[in-house]
Amino acid sequence: MSLNGKVAIVTGSGQGLGLAYARELARQGAAVVINDVNPDTAAQAVAQIEADGGRATAVVVPVGTTDAAKALVVGAVDTFGRLDILVTNAGILRDKSLLKMTDEDFDVVINVHLKGTFTCVREAYAYFKENNVQGRIITIGSPTGQRGNFGQTNYAAAKAGIVGMVRTWALEMKKAGVTVNSVIPVAATAMTKTVPYFQKAVEADERGEAMPSFFRHDLGFGTADDVAGLVAFLASDEAATITGQAIGAGGDRLQVWTHPEAATTEYREGGWSYQALLENAGQLFTPETLQSYGEEFLPLPADLQPEPAQAR
Repeated sequence: MSLNGKVAIVTGSGQGLGLAYARELARQGAAVVINDVNPDTAAQAVAQIEADGGRATAVVVPVGTTDAAKALVVGAVDTFGRLDILVTNAGILRDKSLLKMTDEDFDVVINVHLKGTFTCVREAYAYFKENNVQGRIITIGSPTGQRGNFGQTNYAAAKAGIVGMVRTWALEMKKAGVTVNSVIPVAATAMTKTVPYFQKAVEADERGEAMPSFFRHDLGFGTADDVAGLVAFLASDEAATITGQAIGAGGDRLQVWTHPEAATTEYREGGWSYQALLENAGQLFTPETLQSYGEEFLPLPADLQPEPAQAR
């Protein structure tokens, strides 16, 4: 089933993952509102979609405020007559370890990722309800929000918060027939370019070659286009029963993430006092019951080891 007649907003879609999502939505028939803070970047993205045979317009505005969210919805409705799909992809990074992270570093990332998702979803949902549209909302999460990552306190908080909001919104939007999900992409981006572990994968992608199977299959790491199909599918009528989910996509892999559940449960009559916990800690908190944190990557095969900087 195509997306013909549908209209989509994709925030942060001037380049990278966001542009890949916008192009795929357009390929499937949707008219797309491109969003970026740089007017030249936005114009180039529109031109690229139009060259592909699609329809697009641009709304140049920094995501985060209610006014920006309103401008995006108005841009969609004024240009294409309606709104059916929202993809909240806009984001920035200010990576620093905790003691080096400033208030500004924290606030700006939270404002764009978390508040920007909140304001855009609120505005789109208001339009859907008012116009009886069974819309589709696709937010963008991250493995960092699911597992944590060194130096990304702000980003982890924002991405974990987005998935938390999705679970809440799925409850609130169910009666209106609006679905809301979070996509967890694992793909080559400007950020992964700087990580030596992914060097061989990124270099292959830049040469226009397929990434080695180790990355695509074993790690589930691929290109932006590998994620775009899931975004377009979740925007379709055929995904009407899928809501409140965090779904990962990367390379050859698709994952439905679990929601937090208790790993173990123990009862003690009278409750768990400090003394009771001291006495039973060895049985309650073991390597088997305590949960892991952070992303753990498989060892790289010898032929995929990064080259020393001086040898490049």
